[in-house]
Amino acid sequence: MDLTAQTNKIAAQSELVKKIREEVGKVIVGQERLIDRLILALVTDGHILLEGVPGLAKTLSVNTLAKALGLDFKRISFTPDLLPADVVGTLVYSPKTGEFTPKKGPVFTNLLLADEINRAPAKVQSALLESMQERQVTIGDETYRLPAPFLVLATQNPIEQEGTYPLPEAQVDRFMFKCLVETPSKSDERRIMERFAQGAKAPEAETVATPEAIASLRDTLKEVYCDEKVGDYILDIVFATREPENVKGLESLKEQIQVGASPRATLALNKAARANALVNGRAYATPQDVKAVVYDVLRHRILLTYEAEAENITSDKIIDKILSVIPVP
Repeated sequence: MDLTAQTNKIAAQSELVKKIREEVGKVIVGQERLIDRLILALVTDGHILLEGVPGLAKTLSVNTLAKALGLDFKRISFTPDLLPADVVGTLVYSPKTGEFTPKKGPVFTNLLLADEINRAPAKVQSALLESMQERQVTIGDETYRLPAPFLVLATQNPIEQEGTYPLPEAQVDRFMFKCLVETPSKSDERRIMERFAQGAKAPEAETVATPEAIASLRDTLKEVYCDEKVGDYILDIVFATREPENVKGLESLKEQIQVGASPRATLALNKAARANALVNGRAYATPQDVKAVVYDVLRHRILLTYEAEAENITSDKIIDKILSVIPVP
């Protein structure tokens, strides 16, 4: 494909993304960053972990996005008494036939909202792990493919720790993004208040895309160019989380980072940067695309030492420091 045709194709794809944004924006006031990250997760076929206090429209955002895309949406409220069968399904015995038949669980959907995922015990989280990584589920002796696209959008409450189970590192690493959902600005909250005070019927999103359009977006992503220098920039950032003592100006991070980002982080950062370029109508990724997604890709993949946590140092502050030192190509 020549460059002009490629540019026109990507421009058309970015127009579709713009339509999706606008449709979701009819229902959701503010939360532009959250909506952008949900779209990036769809384009990259990556799962997303949403962290924020209750009442920030996380569930409504995911449900609205599903409607705008014509996708199936299901929600699981994770609780301490939840069983793996409640997520993936189980075999049900039929007295009439004397046979066991599979009853598929809510994981068989396109967009799965795992609400307060850290409230479920480890065995339930492990059951979800196969679905996230392999896009398949085993019930009894049979393995079933999940619908495409399939995305897990998990939420967790950062302020309530009683009765919660920390997510295993293996599972946290399988989320492409960890997005911090912030409270709306005063002007956005005023718009929300006025909308509900007027008692008008809440707007609903209309379907403006199809699963086939999402598949086309993902195919186009493979054609977005990432220059070798941008690739080196990504590697420099990731390796600075693993070996900060080898980078002048970052030596102090050695005492603050327990475990750096994994190779999966390198792949995720490259893919997310190219996806950010695609949704903004460009056929090539830039260092600015890397910076736009680096916090959401890395913040949950950097494990801090006890000393760093005691000093209220966060992963975001670590990334701030790395970006300030690593030269931009």
